[in-house]
Amino acid sequence: MLAVQGYFDGTAIQPLEKIIAKPRQRVIIAIMDEFVELEEPARKKGMRGILAQYANPALTKKEKGAWERAVVKKNGDV
Repeated sequence: MLAVQGYFDGTAIQPLEKIIAKPRQRVIIAIMDEFVELEEPARKKGMRGILAQYANPALTKKEKGAWERAVVKKNGDV
């Protein structure tokens, strides 16, 4: 017999450990008087602004029109 800790999420029993059991294998469920403190799931951050810490304000003016200048430099003024 194997004892595994878990909790009831309001709908189903959720194990806190890996379960090694086969489908339709009988289990014994004991309801405890203790409660489990669940950790909040980590919030996913968006990618917007993630590189802002590396921005160089002195180069911001040069960025405007950089693509156009590179095309002219590579292909000449067509």
